[in-house]
Formats: sequence, structure tokens, C-alpha cells
Amino acid sequence: MRLPTLDEYAQKYQHIRFHREDGILQLTLHSEGSDLVWGFTPHQELGYCFADVASDPENKVIIFTGSGDTFIHKEDLGGGGVDAAVWSEHVLPDAKRLLTNLLEIQAPMIAAVNGPATVHAELALLCDIVLAAEHSVFQDAPHFPSGLVPGDGVHVVWQMLLGMNRGRYFLMTGQQLSASEALNLGVVNEVMPQARLLDRAWELARLIRKRPPITTRLTREAMLMQVKRAMLEQLPYGLALEGLAACAWWPEHFEPKNIAKP
Repeated sequence: MRLPTLDEYAQKYQHIRFHREDGILQLTLHSEGSDLVWGFTPHQELGYCFADVASDPENKVIIFTGSGDTFIHKEDLGGGGVDAAVWSEHVLPDAKRLLTNLLEIQAPMIAAVNGPATVHAELALLCDIVLAAEHSVFQDAPHFPSGLVPGDGVHVVWQMLLGMNRGRYFLMTGQQLSASEALNLGVVNEVMPQARLLDRAWELARLIRKRPPITTRLTREAMLMQVKRAMLEQLPYGLALEGLAACAWWPEHFEPKNIAKP
């Protein structure tokens, strides 16, 4: 079977830039070259992007970051809400693909959280090493605070990271964690000025790159088994519950706006 090459998928995606040196692939989220505005298009693109990245054997280490001063902080879903057909045919499979394909990447992943991560912060936190800029903030703004069940993986990731009681509190109150609080709670590994963030990510990537490639790939595989098992068991059910709430709540209450204010 012929595997994808970087030249083939580098231009496929509207919201992801690719840069690779010596097997280290940097994925940068963006909207028109600046801070990413999350929506249905990035939601769909990233799942397919992760599949391409996972299938390319030339990707030895991954750096995952955002553009501008935010990681994922702004969201615009266009308004109008969804019905059961749209949820089951589009939102649910895209959401499953997003997380399962991320977890299928065997190359070690380093997240460089370059600013507020209040929308889908779990994408960064599922990386093996998580670095954060000093002005970063972590929150789950689009779900419970906006009338939705936090069912698309955040209910798994945040309870794993924070513990059951702190995780439930975080999701149900819209709590914001500063970079220093996230560090103290073990959510992130290092905090630094934004200007140093990518240099540090590349430094760590080069350190990992020195190890035998099969060792680095299988190490990530070994450490992700607990997360994969939890996602397999809980993600489809959580998405079904989220869809029920979305179909009931969104038609009358959803407005086209950025849920996470800049």
C-alpha cells in the first residue's frame, strides 16, 4: 500500500500549516495566517490531517502549536444549530475521527500551547509533552457553559488529568486555569514566555529524535493504552448525549458568535 507523503497532504488543509526538518514535523493551526477560529471546517480537517500525519513514516516527532497569541480560543459555528441527522452524519463521525486519529499517531507529540486554550484544549493535552506560554489559559468554554454536554472527549481527558471531583468541577463551572495553575496541577509540563516556546519545543523534539525511532514510537504507543481504552468505551456514548442536548438546546438558543471571547 502506498503511504501519503508530506508533499501530497501539505496543501490539503485550509487551517493547518506544515513544516518538517530532520523528521520533526510542526503542525500550526491558523485561520488566514493568524489565530485559529474554531468551527466545523477545522473540526473536520484536523481528523483527516491526523490520519495523514500518522500514516507518513517520515514523521518522527510532532510539534503541535497555534498561530498568533492563542492556541484555540475563538469559535464561530455559524449559527442555526443542528438536527439529529446533521449530528449523526457529520458532527459525531468528525468528533470521533478527531480524537481517535490523534491517538493513532505513533510519533511522539509535543504541544506548544502559545496562548489561551479554551476550545478543545484536550487536543494539546493528549500530547506527550505539553509546554505553555505564560499567558495561556485553559478552559472548556463551548460545552456546559454554552448549554452542551461535555461529551466529545473532554469528559474523559479532564477527569484523567484533574481527578474525578476536580474534573467535574472544572467542566461544570467553566473554571479557567492559568498557566501556572495548570503547571501546579500537572496539566502542563513547563511554562515559559511565549517568545521561548517554539525554541524549547524544537529542543525537546531534537532530544527525542536522537533515540531509536522504533523505541520512540512504541513508547508513545505503550503510554497511550489507558487513554485509548477510555476513549473507545466513553467517546461514542458521550457524543450521543451531547447530540441529544444540542438538538434540544441549539435551535432556540444558539447564536453565531465567538463563544470564547478574545
